[in-house]
Amino acid sequence: MDFTKQSCEAFVEALASSAPVPGGGGAAALVGAVGAALGNMVASLTVGKQKYAAVQEDILALQEKTTALQAELLAMVQRDAEAFEPLSRAYGLPAGTDAEKAEKARVMEDALRRAATAPLEVMQACCRAIALHREYAQKGAAIAISDVGVGVACCRAALQGASLNVFINTKAMKDTAYAAGLNREAEALLAEYVPLADEIFADVAARFALA
Repeated sequence: MDFTKQSCEAFVEALASSAPVPGGGGAAALVGAVGAALGNMVASLTVGKQKYAAVQEDILALQEKTTALQAELLAMVQRDAEAFEPLSRAYGLPAGTDAEKAEKARVMEDALRRAATAPLEVMQACCRAIALHREYAQKGAAIAISDVGVGVACCRAALQGASLNVFINTKAMKDTAYAAGLNREAEALLAEYVPLADEIFADVAARFALA
């Protein structure tokens, strides 16, 4: 089943069910795609306006990047589900004999790597989207500035949410060195881009501050 082709209602119902997918990783990817789409909305409301003619080429370049990220994050909703399903099956493998235990451990380790890589890719895409929102805040149409704030808040939430799906899988890995490498990469992304998202959101919010 391709979850990206479902209606919003059907996706939310599937998310609320006991089915293993979609789960938190897919939800994070979808929220990231929504955040990127809001950046795209700002671009659409800026392009063609005489008032913003001086930055139109910049906005068009931003829009091209954001469109690609939007599609990438949406595709990751399905990719996350496909990465997690083998892990879900691996938990149910028999482990009665030594041979079965060894085989289950091997399959589990491979499945855990795939299940951790998918949300890490979501994190990376969300970071790129956050960086683009900084430019939207600086150059986008003032009438859509609140959408920059909502967009970057979505990307921040998706970034942090996806990180938990990295960490829960690395915690179960037997290859602790490999797990530590993934954890370091995820932690570095959080350390750099959560504060940047907060900075962009605060900049947007300050424009609505009452005197």
